[in-house]
Amino acid sequence: MTVLTQAPEEFRQAVAALQALQPRPEVSLEPIKAPQRLAPWAYALSCETTGPAEVEASGRLVLLHDPDGHETWDGVFRLVAYVRAGIDKELATDPFLPSVGWSWLTDALEATEAEFTALGGTVTETSSARFGEISGPSRTDDLELRASWTPLTPELGPHGDAFCQLMASYAGLPPVGVTMFGQRRTS
Repeated sequence: MTVLTQAPEEFRQAVAALQALQPRPEVSLEPIKAPQRLAPWAYALSCETTGPAEVEASGRLVLLHDPDGHETWDGVFRLVAYVRAGIDKELATDPFLPSVGWSWLTDALEATEAEFTALGGTVTETSSARFGEISGPSRTDDLELRASWTPLTPELGPHGDAFCQLMASYAGLPPVGVTMFGQRRTS
């Protein structure tokens, strides 16, 4: 990959839209090194957020661009999202959890009016048990989403906003403007 100034104009516009994102305070975005072999042009963001009860969610959003297009993408851009969050043991046994995890993505894309096609992905529940001298809790449960979709325009602001909403949902944050009972302040 070469310097961004040598990139196609539509890729620079798409990157500028992602760089201009202003997520809610609990969501932290940082540029990271993008994968080099998936497309001629790529840009990536890392995301960290912590919700109520110290639930942590981490993720990445990767923008891929091939000016010649890619048949499986159904376009010249592809967004790839990865999100992982710790969950309670009781929640890990809910058979509807993967469907809910997927709906957080589709709801966020709809709420931000992000225009897209070719959406696909997986939601995976994992449980890990630690033994012997490994530090940390004896058991952890996680929910992981891997998804990709093709934006219909290089204006990626709504897609970036949807990713930030997705991260907030995985961390258990309420929608912006909603206060949880334990967060109310007395005057």
